[in-house]
Amino acid sequence: MRTFLFVLQLIVAVALTAVVILQPSKGEGLGSIGGGAQMFFRKAKGWELILERATAVLAVLFMGLSVALAAIH
Repeated sequence: MRTFLFVLQLIVAVALTAVVILQPSKGEGLGSIGGGAQMFFRKAKGWELILERATAVLAVLFMGLSVALAAIH
């Protein structure tokens, strides 16, 4: 059981890394501190929306697997 969870966590971690790398850069960086509001009010469309949702789902799954592995170990 533990080995299966380790392998699953590895797969989720690689997928999460890939999804984060595929997301387009917002281009704001520290410039948003001075009032770059377009970063906060820009709507994600199409592919960006799918990547954002996939990031959230994979992050929650990764955290859940981490907790489960800590509880089992």
